[in-house]
Parts: sequence; C-alpha cells; structure tokens
Amino acid sequence: MPLTITPDIVIPDEELEWKFIRSSGPGGQNVNKVSSAAQLRFLLPLNTSLPVSVRNRLRQLAGQKLVDDGSILFKSMSERSQEQNRRAALGRLETLIHAAMVVPKIRKKTRPTKGSQERRIDSKKRRGATKLQRGGKSWE
Repeated sequence: MPLTITPDIVIPDEELEWKFIRSSGPGGQNVNKVSSAAQLRFLLPLNTSLPVSVRNRLRQLAGQKLVDDGSILFKSMSERSQEQNRRAALGRLETLIHAAMVVPKIRKKTRPTKGSQERRIDSKKRRGATKLQRGGKSWE
C-alpha cells in the first residue's frame, strides 16, 4: 500500500523495503519466537515522487538514519505487534518527509541601529562607573 504524504505526493511500495527482526529486551517467550520489530528502508536514490529540494533537505535531516547507499533506515521495536511497529516506522518516515517539505526562511543580515549602539555603550559606561565607585582603586 503506497504512502500518501499529500494529495500530490505519493510514495510507491517499490521505494519502501521492509525487514522484520526479533526485538531485543525483556518479553519472555514471545520475544524469542516472533519477529515483531520492523525495519523500514526508504530507498531515496530511487525516489522520483519527491522534488529534488525536498530530497536534499531529507538527506540533511536524516542524520544517522542515512545509510551508505543513500537510503534512510527506520527501526521500530517499541510495540508488541509487528503491525504496530510497521505503522510506527511509517509514521516516522512521514514526519521526516513533512519536516523536509518546510522551506527554511533565509536569514538576512542586519546591523544594529545607531541608537541601540549608543544605548549599549552608555549602559557599559554606567556599569563601569558603578564598579569604580565600589572599589576605590582605579585602573589608571
């Protein structure tokens, strides 16, 4: 079943690779028998449905989830059933793609106003004068 991000963007099943493994940690016999943990590999190099700018931001946001071949790996083993772990991994992928779709605002350099510079210097002079009155020793 394809993953629908927006009405315009749909990720087909061919770009998603699933692997189910045994979960770690306590859980008794169930954890030793059932492969309930899910690994979702999003094959980013094969992706054609996302715009190039979104794919580039996705690579940056993925961090340690980005694997050597360029795909993004999500592991989910917090839930007890395979289906819940599958949904959790898909949710993480969807959240990451939504975050990558947000275009960051370009920061424009600004300079402090003349008045703010003067106020800053005045406050520094006042503070210095206060400290000079306290000590009795001058730096001159």
